[in-house]
Amino acid sequence: MMETVAEPGGQCRLRPFSCEQGLLSRPDGSAAFLQGDTSVLAGLYGPAEAKLSKELPDRAALEVLLRPKVGLPGVLERSREQQLRQTCEAVVLGVLHPRTAITLVLQVLSDAGSLLSCCLNAACMGLLDAGLPLSSLFCGVTCALSPDGTIALDPTARQEQEARAVLTFAIDSRERKVLMATTKGSCSVEEMQQCLVTAQRAADTIFQFYRDSLRRRYSKS
Repeated sequence: MMETVAEPGGQCRLRPFSCEQGLLSRPDGSAAFLQGDTSVLAGLYGPAEAKLSKELPDRAALEVLLRPKVGLPGVLERSREQQLRQTCEAVVLGVLHPRTAITLVLQVLSDAGSLLSCCLNAACMGLLDAGLPLSSLFCGVTCALSPDGTIALDPTARQEQEARAVLTFAIDSRERKVLMATTKGSCSVEEMQQCLVTAQRAADTIFQFYRDSLRRRYSKS
């Protein structure tokens, strides 16, 4: 079932977003996440038997694969895979599944801005659908700083191109701590703090959407 939410407001607003879980039959968990016209499909496999070369004795080995809409993964995808993996490792209780492998595959369906935050949200919903033990949830929020210092929340591709800086945060659901942050462009420390406060405020809306989406899904099952 597809759930949708939109947050009203000026520049500091989220585009309408929606999510559908359990789309794929082969993975252990799957989710499609849509933010505006940006959409990502996540498939999660595991915990499963790990290859000897990748096996870790004290925890599960987590691998993230990001597939672009067309072509082969490049340097940008490899960098984002590392950011996504570090975020997932911060919340997945891999110590409960030592010597196993968990693989998260993210397929970009369309990119109309804020792609990394959409990947983070799809990853979290995929982890939830797979039933993996988590210490907390997480969400992704992207902010764009215009040349005059205005903050645009959840920017479109055009807003990202015109921005002086684009910042993406991965925020946890327990204490709104930053699990991962990445910046493209230049901004002051004060501007980064303003973007972080805006992102933490937006995270409340996204986590509420998570709860509402799961409640409606499982209340009908």
